[in-house]
Amino acid sequence: MAVKDTRNKLIARNKRASYDYELGDRFEAGLVLVGSEVKTLREATADLTDTWVAISGGEAYLHGMNIPERKGHLAYVHTPKRPRKLLLHAAEIEEMQRAIDRDGMTAVATSLYFKDGRAKVELALARGRKKGDRREAIKEKDADREARSAIANARKGAYR
Repeated sequence: MAVKDTRNKLIARNKRASYDYELGDRFEAGLVLVGSEVKTLREATADLTDTWVAISGGEAYLHGMNIPERKGHLAYVHTPKRPRKLLLHAAEIEEMQRAIDRDGMTAVATSLYFKDGRAKVELALARGRKKGDRREAIKEKDADREARSAIANARKGAYR
């Protein structure tokens, strides 16, 4: 019987975050979950769109993450969009709080994954982009993609 490797398994990625925000410092945090949420995450069904971190009472909570209920399992029911406590060091929470208060940044979740069997979320301190900045970011990505493509095509032609 083949054993499934869940050591480093990506569950969800927040692609919208890099478009809407200019991402800065990153943190890795554990999540406090209930059993049915973990089972749902093992099926790789979660949504990180519009997730953000709130800090209250020296503790960090992840808001807006959607872990849907499992179909057909009435005994183990959880609330899909409840705030979930993040497991971070006190120094990391203080650093995030200072950046949020002083610089007007926000903390968003960029990816959710299993690492050595434990659910982890990658957080990034982010500064919002204006509409023009978003367009510039798209242009830069397109230019970079075209440059890489041109280099790859030139290498193929040079070695023939």
